Amino acid sequence: MENNFLDILIKKDQELLVFLNNLGSENWDAFWLYITKQFNWIPLFVLILFLVFKKFGVKKSLFVLVFIAILVAFSDQFTNLIKYSTGRLRPCNTPELRPLIRQFSYRPRGFSFWSGHASLSTTFTVFMMLTLRKSYKFIYFLILFPLVFGYSRIYLGVHFPIDVTSGYISGVLLGFGFYKLFKFLYAKIFKEQLV
Repeated sequence: MENNFLDILIKKDQELLVFLNNLGSENWDAFWLYITKQFNWIPLFVLILFLVFKKFGVKKSLFVLVFIAILVAFSDQFTNLIKYSTGRLRPCNTPELRPLIRQFSYRPRGFSFWSGHASLSTTFTVFMMLTLRKSYKFIYFLILFPLVFGYSRIYLGVHFPIDVTSGYISGVLLGFGFYKLFKFLYAKIFKEQLV
């Protein structure tokens, strides 16, 4: 019964990927290829960095940045552990799916489950929203970052919808967990509550 459910789930996931991927058009390809590259999001990261320094000042901001570096490293390595444990091929590298999906020159190797783009961007976003929400109400717009970033992976056929959705879920859990740890350490180190 369990295998049957899993087989049905994987089949539906593949069907949804083919459907969503084929909604794309050449007019939008360049946009989504641009969106999917982390480097192109640097202006957003610079803005977040500015907001962090504005809220915390130099000394405390350095602590925030070290914590973000640890968060990024942990999320990345945890995702790699899951990917190598499951060994699911990416849609663009799955022989039976390749004729059914749109092809791009961008074809990363490695495994598919779960999406590192979705997981890391969501972890970062949840952490930053919780950290900065009391100072900047507009920070909630940051949620658009992982949503758009994650969808780019489906559009380009490098991740299945379940990969991206699972990445979002792991990112929410990791982001919340890291925020709780950050809040605890912040109070211990700086002898004040995070506001």
